[in-house]
Amino acid sequence: MPHPPTKYAVALYPGFQALDVFGPLDVLNIMAESMPALELSVLGPTLDPVSTLCKASTGRVGQSIVPTHTYNDAPSDIEVLIVPGGHGARSVEDTHVVMEYIQRAYPTLRYFLTVCTGSAIAARAGVLDGKRATSNKTAFQWVVTQGPSVEWVKEARWVVDGNVWTSSGISAGMDMMYAFVEEQYGSDVAEDVSRGAEYVRSRDPLVDPFAQYAG
Repeated sequence: MPHPPTKYAVALYPGFQALDVFGPLDVLNIMAESMPALELSVLGPTLDPVSTLCKASTGRVGQSIVPTHTYNDAPSDIEVLIVPGGHGARSVEDTHVVMEYIQRAYPTLRYFLTVCTGSAIAARAGVLDGKRATSNKTAFQWVVTQGPSVEWVKEARWVVDGNVWTSSGISAGMDMMYAFVEEQYGSDVAEDVSRGAEYVRSRDPLVDPFAQYAG
């Protein structure tokens, strides 16, 4: 059996959703306390801080993350790529560099994970064509237009198709991440992390109380 992945990366762009990123990453943060081999690369268009705010944002409350690498000098040995959603996912211009990176990196990834409308960026990159996938339910009808060759699953908290994992809106990324950890590192690890975080997991990917808002 191949070893569980140790080299992770998250793809940022202006207007990413905070919990889309920090939910899954906090799972890795907790795991890294007992798994020092875990590595994380934070990818951005430049090395300048990337904000949760974007040109389309109407509010003034935002947070920024400082990338460790740009998309042009990302490590070549990344095993798991996480792509978040957010208001910025609707901007083809601001996410073009992410889309191009996904196209370059996907063939060498072991696993590809998207949260919320991150699946729309993945769909534009073409890597979801012919695959089952899901996304944020309040944005579902728009996301479907971004990937007409994708088999979009409305009633799903998260969907697994081969090495591609896609989740529904925002908090669903945490449930997907815990399921991914359970598959890769074992149920004991997933349970220990969720207990430490005092997080109540949704364990059934087919139970989606928000599907009713998908239109």
